[in-house]
Amino acid sequence: MTASETPLYRQLASHYRRSIESGVLRPGERMPSMRAFMRQHAVSLATATESYRVLEREALIEARPREGYFVRAPSTNTLPAAREPEWRDEAQHASFVAQFVGIHATISALVARFQQVPDALNLGGVTAADALFPGEQLQKIAVRALRQRPDLLTAPGHDRGDPQLRAVIARRAMTAGIAVNTDEIVMTHGGTEAVNLALRAVTQQGDTVAVESPCFYGLLQVLESLGLRALEIPASPSTGLSVEALEFALQQHPALKAVVVVPHLQNPLGCVMPDDHKRRIVELCTRAGVAVIEDDPYRELVESETPLRALKAWDTEGTVIHCTSFNKSLAPGMRVGWMAGGRWHARIAMLKFAQSRLNEPLSQAVLAEFLQSHAHERHLRRLRERLRAQRERMAQGICAAFPEGTRFTPPPGGLAFWIELPPHVASMALFEAALAERIRIMPGTVFSNSGRFDHYIRVSCPGPEPHSADAALMRIGAIAHRLASEAQP
Repeated sequence: MTASETPLYRQLASHYRRSIESGVLRPGERMPSMRAFMRQHAVSLATATESYRVLEREALIEARPREGYFVRAPSTNTLPAAREPEWRDEAQHASFVAQFVGIHATISALVARFQQVPDALNLGGVTAADALFPGEQLQKIAVRALRQRPDLLTAPGHDRGDPQLRAVIARRAMTAGIAVNTDEIVMTHGGTEAVNLALRAVTQQGDTVAVESPCFYGLLQVLESLGLRALEIPASPSTGLSVEALEFALQQHPALKAVVVVPHLQNPLGCVMPDDHKRRIVELCTRAGVAVIEDDPYRELVESETPLRALKAWDTEGTVIHCTSFNKSLAPGMRVGWMAGGRWHARIAMLKFAQSRLNEPLSQAVLAEFLQSHAHERHLRRLRERLRAQRERMAQGICAAFPEGTRFTPPPGGLAFWIELPPHVASMALFEAALAERIRIMPGTVFSNSGRFDHYIRVSCPGPEPHSADAALMRIGAIAHRLASEAQP
């Protein structure tokens, strides 16, 4: 890629990176404010934000609440950032073959292994610990709601969801750039049902769907259950789905029916897609007549000074089906999600009624009240702060414990790390050895249907008690060291 082809925000990030690495900007020095950065470089707020986000991901700067950005002191424990995929490689071209998904047997075997060690420390999930959610507040609202409306447990709910909750959602969606009215919102049993409904609305058995690679194994299971082919598109650990690779795939596969995208804290990469990439994906798919299924459950966990825009914000033709839930950010046990179906809205509403009928009314009434209160924003700020502290501690542990040749890019939010192990360290071997020591991780092999990512793993923060994770990371690192040495010729 030539300098002229490099996005402006990356050019600006490189400019400041060189200044930091050369010592022109020293540790502890204040970076220009967003307003000063925009004025100095004559750029938009979005470009300024993405430039700083790149520098944050590279651990060169840090944001301090109510103070601004500062140059970070170099860490004595650092690992290289994850490698960017080169989709033009011959091996990557080979991945542009649509395949029927066959991941369910692998996942079932993995779950069976988990069940054999039920007391293992779980570093393999992507849901925050129970203590980080406002359980007591939600419980009080539920009790009050039942007193005021005792029929919530006996009367049927609204066919498309609680009207008050949908009104709150429509107002909140505006912060993500989504203009949707209450009648265009369909409530669902979590995000998985929303994505399932979206796929059923736009595909038939045997059709091809493009997915990010690596990709959340749960999506691969859904595709397999629907008899769909998966077309794996390379994704970057810093910017997500490769727009250039998607454009190539759309040309090579004119029968493609949908593209599934996780724009914020993509699972397992943990990356956030730049706005320009979101816009280009919507434009490409609109022109090709291909549905975009936006799976967006992690947006509110991202560390960002300004609200992040959904792909749906650039949708003028009803191309994007926006799917999200409150499972990851507010109430995992409630399993409440919602979707805006674009031009497939009527079909989605019909499929929803045929598939699972009405959503349970009590949880919707509780969420409607909580989302309107100041307590919700306070909860999100506190959750992000606690997750940030856990991530920083875990990143230090990975750097200290894992062998040379390990790579990862710290995510700008959430709680999961996608780690590239040294060559020839098999993730399944590491998984089995760690499980034998009562530590659960996710092997990289389950995040693709094509057999890639064998020397990758996903690990996550375990909860509010960090000490157990410190020891676990040391054990995982020791196992990785052993496997790496055994692989040496």
